[in-house]
Amino acid sequence: MQHLEFEPSEALQNSIQCFWYDRREFGEVESSFEVVPDGYAEIIFHFGSGCSIAHNGNIEPLPSPFMIGLLNQPAHFYAKNSLEIIGIRCYPWSIFDLLELPSGKDDVQIFEHSIAQLQPILAQYIKDGKIEEAITHVQKEFLSIPQIFNDNTLSKAGNIMRETKGTMSVSQIATEAHSTVRTLERKFKQSSGHTVKDVSGLIRFEQVRNQLWLDPESNLAALAIELGYTDQAHLSREFKRYSGTTPAAFARKAKKGKQIISSDFITFKQKKI
Repeated sequence: MQHLEFEPSEALQNSIQCFWYDRREFGEVESSFEVVPDGYAEIIFHFGSGCSIAHNGNIEPLPSPFMIGLLNQPAHFYAKNSLEIIGIRCYPWSIFDLLELPSGKDDVQIFEHSIAQLQPILAQYIKDGKIEEAITHVQKEFLSIPQIFNDNTLSKAGNIMRETKGTMSVSQIATEAHSTVRTLERKFKQSSGHTVKDVSGLIRFEQVRNQLWLDPESNLAALAIELGYTDQAHLSREFKRYSGTTPAAFARKAKKGKQIISSDFITFKQKKI
């Protein structure tokens, strides 16, 4: 398995957290893997034998590209043989403006956009092993989009939420972003289809998940206090709500080194190159 991350140009940093590439080998029989919610939205280009999703009891093939919005529960994907991915990890309050699409709450969306024309170009780069060239090409395409996200209120609020790990109240976020609660909530709903509380909850869950992955022996009671949960039971309920499993079960899997659930589609984030 190979995973790479690339920092976006300064002009895109209010909209895009990073560009990334993954390669993973499956067997000849289609295998499932799980993607757990976090505080980001993703645009996914995939190459190889295809990628499918479990939906309404069926396994449905996905086109390339497709978009993963904010998840509120794990999503189950399927692939076989070789799967390679170029992903654009976006902030949920900016992705729809960036793509000039109406906001929505669907977990996985298929959309029509000019960036779909990149698929054959990127496929050739991937075939030739030119990963950095592929990322550069994607970035140039996004830089050419006329309306780069520039809502200062949402950018400030989003940065505060991530800096404070989702622990700050909506009223505090609004004050820090020099906005009213009403205005901030309206802008978040319009831009992402979600409330400030929705996004904060996912960001906070992401912190717990990452900490348990890095240190499965972490004290849950102390972690609950650090991240502003009412108590350990509150943390456990929220964790199970988003991941489908308990913190203790997740930690046991992490300790055994078998955890493959991801925020970035295949694996946990690694350091940027």
